[in-house]
Amino acid sequence: MWRDERDLSLVEAGELVGFSSAKLSMMENAIQPSAAVDIMALGYVYKVPTPEWQFVMSQAQHAADLRALRQPQAAIFDPAEDFPRLIADATRLRTFATDTVPTIFQLADYTTATTQRDEPAKAAQLSRVRESWATRSSGDDPLVVEAVFLEAVLRQAVGGRRVMKAQLLHLMEVSELPEVSLRVVPYSAGAHPALSCPFTWLSFPHLQHNDVVYTETFLRSEYVENHALIEQVAERFAALRTLALDEGNSLELVAKTAAEI
Repeated sequence: MWRDERDLSLVEAGELVGFSSAKLSMMENAIQPSAAVDIMALGYVYKVPTPEWQFVMSQAQHAADLRALRQPQAAIFDPAEDFPRLIADATRLRTFATDTVPTIFQLADYTTATTQRDEPAKAAQLSRVRESWATRSSGDDPLVVEAVFLEAVLRQAVGGRRVMKAQLLHLMEVSELPEVSLRVVPYSAGAHPALSCPFTWLSFPHLQHNDVVYTETFLRSEYVENHALIEQVAERFAALRTLALDEGNSLELVAKTAAEI
């Protein structure tokens, strides 16, 4: 294997090429197809002789061409597109939301209301995130979820009263799952340690998988894997949970808000 020959860890190789270690591991274990452009990048980083990486790249391109006959796929890596795959492989998901209900808990009508009519690709990507979690939550290996979000998330009537009420009732329903923890940071908490910085932090079952923090704005999405930065995220998430209401009081606030709509 190219990486082993260069004596690089998954994290080291991922940092060099700009991939998450989880993505790189899935490529190496053939869990997901390898795009030709990714193989070219790896060949360059690993200093593989040109004929060797060109041959592997041509094989990958041929396989991609065959897949494209049925379903064309983008060749350029997009963190937002890759995110649902990471959810499928993770064991624990910790998320902080500032403006909308965490994507994995959104109902379809709520998601539709959060996206513009000219953003069908974005709506489809959010739908895949929901479906990935739905599969995990109903399977034999459920994903452990810790969600923290601001009270403002409950108060914004996204999609109108009917859609928002249904969404709040859905939050109450998922909060009953044993592997799910929901906590709300109330208005009374004031300033908090992650102002305007929503994020999702994923952990994986394999030791070779580094933790991944996923962030997204309307301009871009990206992964963060640097250990020092992950530690900062961990500290802020712990502080947010401390500021938030406990699970019981959070559920009461969700129920109260739903009743007021």
